Amino acid sequence: MDISYRWLERYVHLEESPEALAEELTMAGLEVDGISPLGSDLEGVVVGEVLEVRDHPDADRLVLCDVDIGVKAPLQIACGADNVAAGQKVPVATVGTTLYLPDRDDPEARNAITIDKRSIRGESSRGMICAEDELGLSDDHAGIMVLDPEAEVGRSFREYLADRDVQPRDAVIDIDLTPNRPDAASHIGVARDVAAINGRQLCRPGVDLPAEGGAASEQVSVDIQDPDGCERYVAMVVRDVEVKESPLWLKRRLSAIGLRPRNNVVDITNFVLHEVGQPLHAFDLDALAGNRIVVRSSDREETFTTLDDKERTLPEGTLLICDAERSVAVAGVMGGADTEVSEETTDVLIESAYFDPSTIRKTAKALSLQTDSSYRFERGVDRDGQRWAAARAAQLIAELGGGRIVPGCVDAHPNPPATRTATLRMDRLARVLGVELAQDEATEYLESVGFSVSEEGTALVCEIPTWRPDVSIEEDLIEEVARLHGYNAIPEPARVPIPNITPGRRPEETLRQRVRTLLKGRGFREIYTNSMLRTEEAERFAVTPGRDAPVTVVETRNPISQEMAALRPRLLPGALRVMQYNRNHGQEALRLFETGHVFRRAEKDETPLVDGFSEHEALLLAMTGPHAPGGWDTDVRASDYFDLKGVVEMLLDDLHLDNVSMTQRETEEPGTDAGPTIHRLDIHAGDCFLGTLSQVHPSITGEIDLEDAVYVAELNVDALVEVVDPNARTAYRPVSRFPVVDRDLAVLVTSDQPVGPMMDAIRTAAAPLLKDADVFDIYRGEGVGDGRKSVAFTLRFGADRTLTDAEVDTKMDAAMKELARRFGAELRE
Repeated sequence: MDISYRWLERYVHLEESPEALAEELTMAGLEVDGISPLGSDLEGVVVGEVLEVRDHPDADRLVLCDVDIGVKAPLQIACGADNVAAGQKVPVATVGTTLYLPDRDDPEARNAITIDKRSIRGESSRGMICAEDELGLSDDHAGIMVLDPEAEVGRSFREYLADRDVQPRDAVIDIDLTPNRPDAASHIGVARDVAAINGRQLCRPGVDLPAEGGAASEQVSVDIQDPDGCERYVAMVVRDVEVKESPLWLKRRLSAIGLRPRNNVVDITNFVLHEVGQPLHAFDLDALAGNRIVVRSSDREETFTTLDDKERTLPEGTLLICDAERSVAVAGVMGGADTEVSEETTDVLIESAYFDPSTIRKTAKALSLQTDSSYRFERGVDRDGQRWAAARAAQLIAELGGGRIVPGCVDAHPNPPATRTATLRMDRLARVLGVELAQDEATEYLESVGFSVSEEGTALVCEIPTWRPDVSIEEDLIEEVARLHGYNAIPEPARVPIPNITPGRRPEETLRQRVRTLLKGRGFREIYTNSMLRTEEAERFAVTPGRDAPVTVVETRNPISQEMAALRPRLLPGALRVMQYNRNHGQEALRLFETGHVFRRAEKDETPLVDGFSEHEALLLAMTGPHAPGGWDTDVRASDYFDLKGVVEMLLDDLHLDNVSMTQRETEEPGTDAGPTIHRLDIHAGDCFLGTLSQVHPSITGEIDLEDAVYVAELNVDALVEVVDPNARTAYRPVSRFPVVDRDLAVLVTSDQPVGPMMDAIRTAAAPLLKDADVFDIYRGEGVGDGRKSVAFTLRFGADRTLTDAEVDTKMDAAMKELARRFGAELRE
């Protein structure tokens, strides 16, 4: 946000240089990004009068002017401006004057040029008739600057400007305004802080506030149909206005902060906006049907042509300013082309309103249109400043446009807000700042920026000014006192108390670190991928682990590109892109893992932290390519499903989960509810669902040129945190002094029988003597029959004593009976 140093000193006495002022503001919380000098002293520029204009004999685009500058003889000056004419009073840069002219290739840069006597196409030229941009007064280069007819010939141009409240030299201070300080989005707002910091007086312009009602309320009406979107709407009328060019002082103020002057009425609304921070809009009253203003929200999509002559599509719910027949402005953002002030305008309606910040922010984002008005409405303007701003603009329009202010105003204010207060305890202030301040001193600081303060013992009860929406609690008041007292004035404490506690990690942080360590030890590399996808890609991967139907994807509003239009429902798409990239760059054996958040729309029976949206942290492991490099005596073996299954089992075992089970889930082809993976195993710890192990469907890996099968495990980190003991440690157990007993058990089952449930049944039946169980052979073929297979287990028994054969036989029989009962297994002879 740009602030003019010369404009600022209209409201507060400035003794500091622009550089010193910038330091003060930064230390008070208004960080200054930079200072840009503007203009020059204009030494050597005088008022001249054009006596005669004649064609240049050897140049079609130049004329020769005889100019009187108050010396003995007129000067001949060559000029190329179309608007030069005899009888004009103009600024003349005499020979020897140095001007800083704009660079035609880079308008932001200026080049120092010294005016000298020269010959132009055979004709002498002794000076230069200047345009406004050549004098550093504005960016206008449409023609030479024409002065008032009463200007005194030969007088210093700098004195001419001073008589018109214009300083040739200025400095523009660029403040990086934070969203919580909308009160400082104006010159008076910044001046208030400067006055408070230095103990000076804030000089606010005097304005006669109109009474509500009067003739104005008889000539126009205001109907607020959406009081949530528009809390207050003030309207004033000025008649018999002459719309014309603004005076030099007004143009100079606006040009200094980068605004292009238009006409006196529009310039005044912009001036008041940057003076006090209240956006205004001027309507041509004759163009408003029925002399009526209606504030409503659109109930459907509408098209509307804004002041920049662009037809825009307004989404449903856009807050609109309407007359009796049609929409005339997008509230808080931009007016309409049909009712703008033009040279034919004679009667003006001034709008000064308070619009809901979130409503304006949504509209501006939806239209991709941010204006000076929307910038301030989004942050929150002074809730009580509308009538003052309208009266200030009306007063200036009457003064500069010869208009007549219609007495009174319309002030529609359906639900005036209650007065807000906050209490500051002096002992709390001292504890937070580390310095003792007198109660009177704290009161003085707060009152200097507009708070009304009353004392209740050692507490200050503060009525919060309406222009400070950022202040609501005691800590806000402490911050105000601290910045006005000066952060540099707060002494460094001799000692700092440290709590006598050892900070610890949260369970999820501990788990995350352990998982990283374990997986890196197994040769996996961690990746980080973008959490945003194309909507089509997100929907393709919307069948998430543990579900047979796709979830509803979370789409983003106003995405910066279609590549980032939705939030990822699972980590798999990003991992596949990483695999594709690495495979294309010559990497064959890929072992990857990632932790990150995944998102979906919440279901009706859920109560998520954010209403309507579900989010959790996920862990993905992905594997493809050779399991290990080949050698002269070994063949290369491709990674398979069981390699990744073993890694998952190892991981869960190292996390001390001993009740893990994996069960097969039926899958279907992609494009159905089965989603993009096949051969899924659901992983549980007891009754808690942890995630799935699966293979990415070949059709998907084929699309991204991954020749080998891709296997993935997707786990819910939030669920792991619930079942994993973060403090669990591996305990040392001495080797048993007693021998163990190994027995083999081979059974016949149907060929589609999963082995995992059989292992669980054996462990249950043979407990507590069974110490370990494993599969050492699976056979299909001759001797076992069609549709059947042989599964051979090795069982290891042990105890804190020497086991007898009878004890082991009893457990072997129990295991066999359980397999027969549950799976129809037969002992293989």
